[in-house]
Amino acid sequence: MSAIIRLAVGALALAALTACAAETPATGGPGAAAKPAKVTVAASDTECKVAVSEVAAGASTFSITNGGSKVTEFYVYAPGDRVMAEVENIVPGLTRELIAELPAGSYETVCKPGMTGKGIRNPLKVTGEHKPLNADAKLAEATAGYKRYVKSQSDTLLVKTQEFVDAVKAGRIDKAKELFPVARTYWERIEPVAEIFGDLDPAIDAREADLAEGEEWTGFHKIEKDLWITKDISKDGPVADKLIADVKTIVEKANAAELTPLNLANGAKELLDEVATGKITGEEDIWSHTDLWDFAANLAGSEAAVQSLRPVLEERSPDLVKTLDEKFAAAEAELGKHQKGNGWRLHNELSKEELKSLSDVINALAEPISKIAPVVAG
Repeated sequence: MSAIIRLAVGALALAALTACAAETPATGGPGAAAKPAKVTVAASDTECKVAVSEVAAGASTFSITNGGSKVTEFYVYAPGDRVMAEVENIVPGLTRELIAELPAGSYETVCKPGMTGKGIRNPLKVTGEHKPLNADAKLAEATAGYKRYVKSQSDTLLVKTQEFVDAVKAGRIDKAKELFPVARTYWERIEPVAEIFGDLDPAIDAREADLAEGEEWTGFHKIEKDLWITKDISKDGPVADKLIADVKTIVEKANAAELTPLNLANGAKELLDEVATGKITGEEDIWSHTDLWDFAANLAGSEAAVQSLRPVLEERSPDLVKTLDEKFAAAEAELGKHQKGNGWRLHNELSKEELKSLSDVINALAEPISKIAPVVAG
């Protein structure tokens, strides 16, 4: 486990838990647009009511309230369903916030009740000009530093996924089981970047429960079920071939992607949300029970994002850095209690009390991390 302690600070545009009414945005040429305080989004099982259809270029804050009965997600898509910003796991009755940096252009806002399918979509026009956050030299270096981290992790992801695929195609069940959580470690560390590219993420990482009706199931978790439940991987060669092909595509796209400082901030928080909603509950690796490998990887990936942002955060909000140092250290220490050899205890070996302790330290860390995106956006 890496030293995620001093990395404090991760963040996300998913911040506050209270909704705020959106002001009417002005439109027009450069400098003419007045930013709304927040753009409210009323999500339900059948609707996605976005208060405005046009915003000024730059950082916009969306405040999403789920008034439905299903857990939902909210995305801002560029053409081709490229994810500009997202917030997942908005449970019924909850309000979440998302800050997105949007250059002038045409986009879509999307709610996904049940977190499946293509979602309920609305056009969003962004007008005017803005000074990109990366125009700040320290933020530009933060983004460049994080891209170096993504490159290092994605290089190893390719190697370990190929080893896993080779074991599956050779019918070596025990070897494939051993490699399953190892390959996924590198995937889970960079997942916020991987999720930018539309359908590739679900093709690689969808759980059976995530599938829409009639949707083909591929990727890690399809093979996981065959390894641990059916105990027959003799027909998984095509699934394994598709997995490595999709991973190669994701790695290529991730290394070429132009990231913004808010991608780092949002990604750091998103990874903690992944822990809280999937790894703690055991829903992620439901058959192998290797959820703590993913937990550790998400925590390390969040750490890497905030590590990159640290110089900016120390300058703009030193008290936040101090708090995050403390909370990261506490989360690392609590997780460290469950190390087992070169890996981790299985999820089904942990007691309810142990799982609650892990949940508590993640929730304590998530609150200050949610404050980073506003600091980064200025």
